[in-house]
Amino acid sequence: MELTPVGTVRGGRTEPVDDDWGPVEATIELDGRFTPDALVGLDGFSHLDVVYLFHLVAPAEVTTGARHPRGRTDWPEVGIFAQRGRARPNRLGVCTCELLGVDGLRVRVRGLDAIDGTPVLDLKPYLEELAPRGPVREPAWVRELMAGYW
Repeated sequence: MELTPVGTVRGGRTEPVDDDWGPVEATIELDGRFTPDALVGLDGFSHLDVVYLFHLVAPAEVTTGARHPRGRTDWPEVGIFAQRGRARPNRLGVCTCELLGVDGLRVRVRGLDAIDGTPVLDLKPYLEELAPRGPVREPAWVRELMAGYW
């Protein structure tokens, strides 16, 4: 099965810096296969889940085993599926970001941790009903890693 991007991130950052994504604004432009009616009703939501491709990660850089997140040896070595690093087997990223507006085939967002030119594979409205039910558990190193992310 092959995935075809539905659009591209425009604006925002040009380099994949690890922190301070919260204020970053960008636009997702859908491609010519779509008409504006593909986005009808989306503006009724406050947030989106954006699925995208880490397109700058070369296949040779992909990790299939364990590593220290961000190369920090003071954090435990954990498997690639126990972290959200970009050098993943299928190089897929997922981010919940704030929806600022919809204009034609353009979706304006804030807090999307993808850079200018990133292929977008899918957009989904964020639904509280699909958020975790019950308490969320995370290791201490994740709290440290995410402290400056947003």
